[in-house]
Amino acid sequence: MVESDRINEIVQTLKRNRLRTTLTAFGVFWGIFMLMIMLGAGRGLEKGVTRSFAENASNAVYMWTQSTTVSYMGLPRGRSFNFQVEDIQALRDQVPEIEYLCPSCQLGGFRGDNNVTRGIKAGPFSVRGDFPENRFVQGFKMNSGRYINQLDIQEKRKVCVIGSRVKEVLFEPNEDPLGKYIQVNGTWFRVVGTTTVEGAGGEAEEKIQTVYIPFTTFQQAFNWGGKIGWFSITAKPAFSASLVESKVKKILASRHKISPDDPYAIGSWNTEKEFGKIQGLFNGIRILVWVVGTGTLLAGVIGVSNIMLIIVNERTKEIGVRRAIGASPTSIITQIMAEAIVLTTSAGYFGLIAGVFLMEGVNKALEGQDTGMFYQPGVEIGIALKALLILIICGALAGIIPARKAITISPVDALRAE
Repeated sequence: MVESDRINEIVQTLKRNRLRTTLTAFGVFWGIFMLMIMLGAGRGLEKGVTRSFAENASNAVYMWTQSTTVSYMGLPRGRSFNFQVEDIQALRDQVPEIEYLCPSCQLGGFRGDNNVTRGIKAGPFSVRGDFPENRFVQGFKMNSGRYINQLDIQEKRKVCVIGSRVKEVLFEPNEDPLGKYIQVNGTWFRVVGTTTVEGAGGEAEEKIQTVYIPFTTFQQAFNWGGKIGWFSITAKPAFSASLVESKVKKILASRHKISPDDPYAIGSWNTEKEFGKIQGLFNGIRILVWVVGTGTLLAGVIGVSNIMLIIVNERTKEIGVRRAIGASPTSIITQIMAEAIVLTTSAGYFGLIAGVFLMEGVNKALEGQDTGMFYQPGVEIGIALKALLILIICGALAGIIPARKAITISPVDALRAE
């Protein structure tokens, strides 16, 4: 009965001036609503970027050749050079921290000429010469059949693995491509597997429009000799990709007479390093979102505190009567703080629910669409519970100052108040 009376008193107090209560509650509602929107949108952006990185090994390093910018050992600056097949064994012998070493070559491009044909059908696709280990670096999955194996490399077999887009263009919808033949620049290759990717964006688009053939077959069929286009390298779990990158660059620079002071002759992309930068960026974004969102929420809470001060002034006589008939300071404090907590928590709860439902609605609307760097926005249940806990704490803080003022009112002075 006592609890029921207290709840009824709180409700009646807040209903005395409905407009004032509604406007105050809206400030708290809007603060938590915007916090949920920012957290949900930030999560969608983070998942989109992380998904694009997840397509490849997270500890991979890619290296390619560029023109030299420093003269060295009598050789002029601006010199062009290529990695060679002999570099493969040298790196395997001298860099034990390497897990997968994948030399690659590429012919044409998916925006180039119609270099891949089958009967009257043709398409402009990338054609790559790769090693079997490439599948562990690239991050695609087999849709059917198998990938390139070591026998394909040793025997220079004319086999290929095609991306899902290549299959779609060159074959009928329900046709099984395995065992069938396609032509690449006039050379026949038998399809032994098909691949697909789960991600989105430019890199995923290129992967599904690629034809993979054995590295040795590529060099022989297209007269590449001993040249290598680029290296894809992953580090063993116990070592960092940066360590492997540094050691490999030194060895390749020495083998190709590149100055140790030339930072541009060998280009590289360190996925581990770039992913770390992205993670640091999103950690900063999360902190910023919480600071801005909590600041907006605190603005609403300050409004609640001001309203409670007004309510305390309006109830000066009532408080005096309660003190005169024996009400303890604790009961007065509890009542005022309870009113602040109820107002803050109820308004914030509806804001939280509205924000979560809106983000879930956006997530459903984007389902099945290629949204690039924005993927599955939403608010995790743990974050929502933390926000709710912050609401309750803020409600208590909003009631502290009005409650302290209430217990400082002298019963005699309160009874004289008009």
